[in-house]
Amino acid sequence: MRTNWIYPATAILLSVAVWQFSVWAFAVPAYLLPPPLAVAQRLVEDFTFLSYHSWITTLETLGGFLLSVIIGIPLGILLVWSRTLERAIMPLLVVSQAFPKVAVAPLIIIWFGLGLFPKILIAFSVAFFPIVVSTIAGMRSVDADLNDLARSMQASSLKTFLKIRLPFAMPQIFSGLKVAIAFATVGAVVGEWVGAESGLGYLLLSANANLDTALLFAVLVALMVIGLVLYYAVELAERLMIPWHISIRSDELRASS
Repeated sequence: MRTNWIYPATAILLSVAVWQFSVWAFAVPAYLLPPPLAVAQRLVEDFTFLSYHSWITTLETLGGFLLSVIIGIPLGILLVWSRTLERAIMPLLVVSQAFPKVAVAPLIIIWFGLGLFPKILIAFSVAFFPIVVSTIAGMRSVDADLNDLARSMQASSLKTFLKIRLPFAMPQIFSGLKVAIAFATVGAVVGEWVGAESGLGYLLLSANANLDTALLFAVLVALMVIGLVLYYAVELAERLMIPWHISIRSDELRASS
C-alpha cells in the first residue's frame, strides 16, 4: 500500500498550523499576513474566478513546455550528431540564458502583442534550455560497449539510435523535462507580469497593488497546485515510458517496503 502522500500532507498541515499559530500569537495584521482560514475562505469564495485565471496560466505553461519539447529534444540530438553545429550553436544557447527573462519579456510582448502566444514564447524561452542540455547529456551517456556491439552486428544508424541511444537517454531527458515544466510555469507568470489582462501573474500584480494579501496567497496556492499537478504528470509519463529504469524500480521498492 502506498503511503508516500502521508509525508508531504503531514508537512503541509504542520506548516499551516505554525502559520496559524504565528499569526495568532504575534497578532500579525491581516494585510501583512492573512491567517490560513482567510486564505481558504477566499479560495472558496473566488473559486470560479481563480479557476478561469488558473486555466489561462496552465495553457500558457503547457504551450511553452510542449514547444520546448518539440524543439529542444531534436535540437539536442542534432548537436550530439554534429560537433560543428554544437560548437556553433551551444555558445549562443548559453548566452540566451544569461539574459534575465524579465528584461527580454517586454520585447516579446511588443513584437507579438498581449495575447496567449507571447506568454507561450516566454515560457518556452525559460523551459527549452534544460531539455536541450539533458538530451545532450543523455545521448552521450550510452555505454561505448553497446555502440560497439551494434556496429559489430552491422546495425544501421537509425536502428542503433532507436534501440540503444534513445532508450538509454530517456532517463536524462525526463530529468530535464521535470525541470522544464517547473520553469515553464515561472515563464508564464513572468509574461503575465509584463503585459496581460488575465492569468495568475496578472492577479498577483492586481492583488499586490490593492494590498489584498488574502487574494495574493490564494493565487500562490493556485500556482502551487498547478506546479505540483504538472510535475507529477511528467513523472507519471516517465514511469509509463521507462518502467525498466533503475530509478523507477528503486522508487517502487521503497514505496512497497
